[in-house]
Amino acid sequence: MTPLLEVVDLGRRPYADALALQRALRLQRLNGALPHDLLLLVEHDPVYTLGRGTQATSLPVSPELLRASGAEVVEIERGGDVTWHGPGQLVGYPIIHLSLHREDLHWYLRTLEGALIDALAELGLRGGREAGKTGVWVGGGKIASIGIHVKQWVTLHGFALNVHPDLAWFTRIVPCGLDGVTMTSVAQEVAAEAPHTLWGPTRDAVIRQLAVSFALEATPRLATTLDVTD
Repeated sequence: MTPLLEVVDLGRRPYADALALQRALRLQRLNGALPHDLLLLVEHDPVYTLGRGTQATSLPVSPELLRASGAEVVEIERGGDVTWHGPGQLVGYPIIHLSLHREDLHWYLRTLEGALIDALAELGLRGGREAGKTGVWVGGGKIASIGIHVKQWVTLHGFALNVHPDLAWFTRIVPCGLDGVTMTSVAQEVAAEAPHTLWGPTRDAVIRQLAVSFALEATPRLATTLDVTD
């Protein structure tokens, strides 16, 4: 029997709520209370997250001014530099026990990238990698960012795929510390007249390709059934 990937669509949630949920679920996956790997999907309120690798040069605008623009600013434990999450961006947090797959962080990162590239292909977009960088590009623009944290071989954090966000939010930072990077989105690349119609097909393609990439069978789970007690 193929192992399951339970998929929980949280809808739109503040960043802090999703972070607390991830941390609780990681512990449950570790101790066996959560019997299957899990994928949380969420659309955040505007927030800038500062990973452990954030450099001062990546923040040309101070955190105080970023907050004044209407976004939260949060320091977190994931790897990588600063990025933005917000409306129109599909964020995925896989809670995966790598000991049951492969205890290899490089393999995990490349598998996430590959799944997103395959999902974009379903939408008619040719995604790819950039040598020495993490994430997914379409043409010359970065369309997906990846930042992870792995503790006792159970994963936290994950990926952010730009579906139809307001890309102006990225202009206040140096995204992922990549000077001169151009951010793009599914809507921009397909020149969509009705960007919101892209959300469902993009979400479904990402779920399918993540399940295939990790040799799992995707199955939906209601957010109301999550037990997050430690």
